Amino acid sequence: MASSIITKTESLKQNNYKAFLIDLIIYLAVMFLVREIYIPNLGFLANGLFWSFTTLFVATWRMKVRSVTWKELGLGKPEHIGKALGVSALILVTVIISIVSFEIIKDQLPFSISPDVSSENAASKFGDLSGNWLLFFSIMPMVLLESFLEELLDRGFLINWFERLFSKTSFATIIAVLLQALIFGFRHTYDLSERSITVGIIGLIMGIAYVKFGRNLWPLIIAHCALNTMSMMDRV
Repeated sequence: MASSIITKTESLKQNNYKAFLIDLIIYLAVMFLVREIYIPNLGFLANGLFWSFTTLFVATWRMKVRSVTWKELGLGKPEHIGKALGVSALILVTVIISIVSFEIIKDQLPFSISPDVSSENAASKFGDLSGNWLLFFSIMPMVLLESFLEELLDRGFLINWFERLFSKTSFATIIAVLLQALIFGFRHTYDLSERSITVGIIGLIMGIAYVKFGRNLWPLIIAHCALNTMSMMDRV
């Protein structure tokens, strides 16, 4: 009897492993492949939202199959608004300190990295923002919506699905946080560059904050929106 129960438990774990592995393969394949579709008339931000909403559709579909809701992954109302805002502020400070530290040590790294050309490409992505506040306020809703979607997908979905893939142990959580940060950084540039590392650092800090502060997505969303707002204001 005992051996039969153990066999059934092992079989269930194996089935769960296969299920979440299939989910991740589908999700990651769509996430990267959809970025090969670029509609010139839409512009960079609209294309980015198209990519994110397509990926969101896939994530929501796989969540529905596994009977998981976005609220369960952290989209519910925070228990304490003040604490959530405090966590957002802590994330912002940590990100700024980490990026400044990286800028100081990047030339001493034992490997070469490509320079960050995001500022050079800003005009082609967002238009000429220099002194153009009307353009700034017209595109910011899309920037903030993209920030919101990235937290849902990269922290909410990926971390939890990687955890389930590795049986949701403490080791699995560490691997999940690291993997989502690597994916988050890589898919912004598809190479090893200052930008991919910087974005990866942001993803790592967001992932750690998600796990350590109650797995609520709203502090991360607020911090992400604030970071992107400051980044865009630097271009005006």
